[in-house]
Amino acid sequence: MIEIFILGQRYEVPDSLTILGALEYAGFRLKRGVGCRGGFCGACSTVFRFKGNYELHYALSCQTVVQPNMVLAQIPFFPARRADYHLEQLSADIETLHEQYPEILHCFGCNTCTKACPQELDVMGYMSAAIRGDIEELAEKSFDCIMCGLCTARCPAELSPPYVALLARRLYGKYLASPAPQLHRRIKEINKGVFINEIQELKSLSLDELKRRYEEREIEA
Repeated sequence: MIEIFILGQRYEVPDSLTILGALEYAGFRLKRGVGCRGGFCGACSTVFRFKGNYELHYALSCQTVVQPNMVLAQIPFFPARRADYHLEQLSADIETLHEQYPEILHCFGCNTCTKACPQELDVMGYMSAAIRGDIEELAEKSFDCIMCGLCTARCPAELSPPYVALLARRLYGKYLASPAPQLHRRIKEINKGVFINEIQELKSLSLDELKRRYEEREIEA
């Protein structure tokens, strides 16, 4: 058992738990700040430091194991500004990025966003691409963003990198990416019910069998 602090209150928890598990062990019933538990959804953002140390650390609480003297707080949502737009009315160019998110031109280049990213993405790098209007680079560098909001919470210029990057990926997918005929073919197959039998079979399997098939699935190079 180790000593940790959750929202300023002391608790003793097993040292093998993740932060998320420790919260539940301590009696917190999580209705917000918990999602896939696999490090993909970004819902369980956490900020912590160690008792007696000023330095802040950023992580996903479902992926981080507790350590002695952790002082923990959850940030499941940060109220960042998100532009409202109709994608069909936009064009894939620098003017669109700057019209929808003019504040990106106030970026200090301090790299705090990159330091805060639990995915270790080059957030400042893709924000620089946004300023230059390079939608392809912005979309590529932000591809693994899980929208946890930690970079937004730490940005001294109060920018919203995840939402800027989301717009870029949408623009790239609709206007710049190469056509994907196999995608349209698969959608037609789904609409025709080609995979109904396979879906029904999967729904009838046990959880262990589903896990086994998932682990043994064929993955394209």
